[in-house]
Amino acid sequence: MFDPATTALLRAVLDEVCEGVSRFETGARTHVASRILEAAAKGDTAPESLKQVGREALHDAPTISR
Repeated sequence: MFDPATTALLRAVLDEVCEGVSRFETGARTHVASRILEAAAKGDTAPESLKQVGREALHDAPTISR
């Protein structure tokens, strides 16, 4: 479990990375969130690093339409 400040950071990073992703593309958003959470759980909580992890995950994420 993360403290409130880290949780807010993770949410902000997810929202920024998925800014252009429809809220209905839950598979893609879940994939990105999972990767960001994995990085944070390993101690990586630097915002820019988490954004990079998120961008890489978004590139590989499943989408509704391709």
